[in-house]
Amino acid sequence: MARDEELKKRWDLLVEKISNQFADGDTLDLDAIIYLIGVQELGQPHLQFKKDHKLDLMHIAICRLLEPYGYYEFDFYDEDKWPHYKVKAQLPNLKAGEQSVLMKEAIVNYFVETKYID
Repeated sequence: MARDEELKKRWDLLVEKISNQFADGDTLDLDAIIYLIGVQELGQPHLQFKKDHKLDLMHIAICRLLEPYGYYEFDFYDEDKWPHYKVKAQLPNLKAGEQSVLMKEAIVNYFVETKYID
C-alpha cells in the first residue's frame, strides 16, 4: 500500500476511534485532535481551560508532535507543570495542504507510539 494511502487509512481509523471516545461520534477535526493531544501532554485532564490556555495546549501538542521531526525539543516543566519546548529548527514554508499532511502524519505517529492505534 502506498504511503499516502496508509496514512489516509490510519487517519480515518484514528478520527473515527477518537471521535467515538470523546465526541459521541461527532467527527473531530484536526484542531480538536491537536487540542486533545495538548490536554494529554499536560497530564491534567480534569482542569477547565480558558480560551488562551486552549491555544497554549495546542502549542504544546504541536511542539510534541513535531519533536520527532527535529523542529522542537522538550526543555522543562514550569512551576505549574506546563511543558516548555525550545525551537531546534525553523519549520519549512509549507502550503496549507502540505501542513495538513505533516500534522496528520505526526498525529498518526503519536497515536501509534502511544499504542492507541496500530
